[in-house]
Amino acid sequence: MANRNLTTKDILQKEFKTAMRGYSPAEVDEFLDNVIRDYESYNKELTQLKAENERLLSKVDELTKQATVAKPAYSAQPNTTVTNFDILKRLSNLERHVFGSKLDDTDEL
Repeated sequence: MANRNLTTKDILQKEFKTAMRGYSPAEVDEFLDNVIRDYESYNKELTQLKAENERLLSKVDELTKQATVAKPAYSAQPNTTVTNFDILKRLSNLERHVFGSKLDDTDEL
């Protein structure tokens, strides 16, 4: 990240020289107060985002470890893909075996 030259304390304690036709000190102070609030808001958001980033990175590491541990166990299982056609074919064979000729008789009606 880029280095910041100013802190909120530096902005708050900044003194400007006054001149004959210079800026209004109250207006400058008001503007610097707004700058301070923006700095504080920025720093707070930056801190929150860094914490969230660390949390998410640790979660990614954890899930990556789980995936690498689980992968060999999953790939060791044989491929047992059964299609609907295979199931229907087996069901038909079982029905013929159980009911025998009764199925053939009802098909003719």
